[in-house]
Amino acid sequence: MKKIFKLQDLDCANCAAKMENEINKLDGVEASVSFMTQKLTVSAPDEVFDDTMKKIVKLCKKVEPDCEIIL
Repeated sequence: MKKIFKLQDLDCANCAAKMENEINKLDGVEASVSFMTQKLTVSAPDEVFDDTMKKIVKLCKKVEPDCEIIL
């Protein structure tokens, strides 16, 4: 499954790159974070997508505490 999420309060391109790198370390997950469009694109297996998104939210909060993923 592939979904696109809006990011709120993503402050810098460096943080976007860090978030993308951390998310892509998860098994079976491909992601891209665009600072310019403030969007997160995630591809993950359907059966674990919801659990994967929970992990992604936690990872993003570690890198950029002010950034929020609009689910």
